[in-house]
Amino acid sequence: MFQFLYLLAFIVLAVLSIGNLFRNVYTLGLQSRDYHPPISSAYPDDAAQFAPHPELLDEFGNVIDEPLLVMRSVSVEDAREQLDALYHQSPGAKDDA
Repeated sequence: MFQFLYLLAFIVLAVLSIGNLFRNVYTLGLQSRDYHPPISSAYPDDAAQFAPHPELLDEFGNVIDEPLLVMRSVSVEDAREQLDALYHQSPGAKDDA
């Protein structure tokens, strides 16, 4: 008898949760179609609204117009030498010689 009650309770909870899931997805879809204009009272000046990120500015406040990441090709041997040099300079490095 208890098994039947547990099974019935599980089925009721599963149906309610699946229904709630579909209802939430439907509501989210309707809300995503609504147009919400930007709030202009928070930004009285248009320039403040479109200010670039501080990491894209130089020390004088001008926008950087050059690539922030420059990659150059390095041979495997050069990379290995640089990594070995960093390893040997670290405070926990042991001398193998």
